[in-house]
Amino acid sequence: MILRIALPTPLHRLFDYQLPLSSLSTPPRRGCRVRVPFGAREMIGLIVDTPEQSDLPLAKLKPVHEILDLEPVVDPTLFELGQWAARYYQHPLGDALIQLLPVLLRQGRAAEFAHATLWRAIPGAETARLSSTAHRQRELLQILLEHPKGISPDAIRAEGGHTPLLKTLAEKQLAEAFQNRPADSATIPVDQVLREPKLTLHDEQAAAMERITSAQGFTPFLLYGVTGSGKTEIYLQAIEQTLNAGKQALVLVPEIGLTPQTLARFRSRFRVPVHALHSNLTDRERLDTWLHARRGSARIIIGTRSAIFTPLQNPGLIIVDEEHDSSFKQQDGFRYHARDLAVVRANREQIPIILGSATPALETLHNAHSGRYQQLNLTRRAGNATAPRFELLDIRQQPLDAGLSDELIRRMHQHLAAGTQVMLFLNRRGFSPSLICNQCATIVDCTRCDAHMTLHRTPPHLHCHHCDRQTPIPRACLHCGSSELRPLGIGTERAEDALKRHFPDTPVLRVDRDSTTRKAALEKIMHQVHSGEPCILIGTQMLAKGHHFPRVTLVAILDADAGLFSADFRGMERTAQLILQVAGRAGRAEHPGEVVLQTLHAEHPMLQTLIGSNYLSFAGQELRLRRAAALPPFTYHALLRGEATRQGWAEQFLRELGQQVREQHKLPEGVQLIGPFPAPMEKRGGLFRAQLLITAGQRSALHAWLDALILQAQQHPQGRRVRWVLDVDPIDNY
Repeated sequence: MILRIALPTPLHRLFDYQLPLSSLSTPPRRGCRVRVPFGAREMIGLIVDTPEQSDLPLAKLKPVHEILDLEPVVDPTLFELGQWAARYYQHPLGDALIQLLPVLLRQGRAAEFAHATLWRAIPGAETARLSSTAHRQRELLQILLEHPKGISPDAIRAEGGHTPLLKTLAEKQLAEAFQNRPADSATIPVDQVLREPKLTLHDEQAAAMERITSAQGFTPFLLYGVTGSGKTEIYLQAIEQTLNAGKQALVLVPEIGLTPQTLARFRSRFRVPVHALHSNLTDRERLDTWLHARRGSARIIIGTRSAIFTPLQNPGLIIVDEEHDSSFKQQDGFRYHARDLAVVRANREQIPIILGSATPALETLHNAHSGRYQQLNLTRRAGNATAPRFELLDIRQQPLDAGLSDELIRRMHQHLAAGTQVMLFLNRRGFSPSLICNQCATIVDCTRCDAHMTLHRTPPHLHCHHCDRQTPIPRACLHCGSSELRPLGIGTERAEDALKRHFPDTPVLRVDRDSTTRKAALEKIMHQVHSGEPCILIGTQMLAKGHHFPRVTLVAILDADAGLFSADFRGMERTAQLILQVAGRAGRAEHPGEVVLQTLHAEHPMLQTLIGSNYLSFAGQELRLRRAAALPPFTYHALLRGEATRQGWAEQFLRELGQQVREQHKLPEGVQLIGPFPAPMEKRGGLFRAQLLITAGQRSALHAWLDALILQAQQHPQGRRVRWVLDVDPIDNY
């Protein structure tokens, strides 16, 4: 028997192997895993087909070492989604399909639950007498007695038990550990799905829910709602309808940091099992959640972009929250966009999908305008909350202390004195973006990137945020030997220091990648914020994504000009989205909010539009500019990137490749090649990078020509010294 196998290799092809019929108890099916020899090693692959003939002689086909699954681990719908994604993003099929599996399944482990260790009290333990001083042992034993079917160490800790004493109880023959295989959760009656009552919807929310509830089959919705308008309540009530129908819901969020917050909100509303899927879980936790979702015992799954490949036994609804967020696009390896794949999957599953955002991507708005999506609008905030008041604070010729103007400091004092909270946004980590010599003006650069080293003070070091290179702070300038090295520019650490000087009696909480690396660090900060006591939040865009801060009444953007003059055509869109997302944290409860934008360009049209109108007005203007300039979403782009160890090699490879493909395959009408040219940051991580842009007015024409380009690139003799990758629908030109 011949098996056609997809293997996780960079080759755009499948591989044929033979399997003796005598070794078969049941014929293997598409989607089952196999272990096969590949060169000098073994690999895990997925069966794609069982053809009757191979292009190679049967004697040359290597034998399959092992069939790992009796039943497919990938269901037909997900398998077809993986095949479609591999074709669309021009990625090797084997490497794309393996992304459908958790890491442990990619390693050949069995698709089974872990034998979870639980603890229980031994019969008769309730009459045991413990020492009068053994308070913790007595409390722990009581917890075990309250859970006769067993309880996990994590659950014991959650109930306040002291788990190190479990061994002590075991030695006293009062408790024992045992292995437990999770069983299917009991069916919850329809009228008992809710743990707490749902909120009353205002008229716009009710109209949106009516449209969603009446949807039949595949129906894509764009839920546009200003920040604080109650989009999450729409999600919760739509999920309730899905659960009542006996189906599952998949919710995608852009950041891991949002997952605990969303989990808590959903678990407080529903009695059904709610599971999380993200990269901070262990491989075993991810596999167990994946298995729960596949057999339907996980009724709600909340995850980041890779969760789009989660199998669902009874799919009923997909939700993509903050659908505009660039985190949904995978930027290395298999460069898929989870939002777009979510729409494709919903279509294949014939279920509704909700794309929610206060600042929708222009591509999504274009789909709504053209009738592909149904647009639902929430134009006012829920409850008694009112929209924040915007103000442009012109800081030209104004003295600044670490980016803080005197007027901003005065307003911060006013809000803190009123007992509320303040949030400051600065999208630059570290103490200072660069370190400069005061004598010769030399800036300390990264030796591996075309970028400055960022100065950090806690702990003191220089850090390149592009290649992760870290070095000690030099004592003297390497160019002139001067010891007068000074920080240039402002980062979150420097702003934090200034805030502590100006507000010594107010807690200053910094939220960025550096301050939240420890486990549960972000949760601790959020807990302090939600306590309601006056405090100052200073952070990067981690603060802008979906957080609910009911006591924040003043939001200030220290540098509103960042991104206004970007070389990337998406720069203006991202700047507008970031400003409005940050501003949306202000005045979300009964306290009115104020948003201050410090700027050197108060007359800029984009800033004027944002504060004088709304995001849809800005988006309409930007879409008209995009149409006039023949840019996405009115045209389609692909970017062929190359990188090499020597300058010029990647550019030469792309130039020769483009010329060869032009000669052998005539460019279809409307397809253009632009470049090659060096990447905006040519040197990164010690490699020199170049890129070739392919544009087309029709998606089909673009992909037809990309097939020829990929084939030619694989055969090009310079392909061995230049690493290349094709990025379809790129969102980052760097």
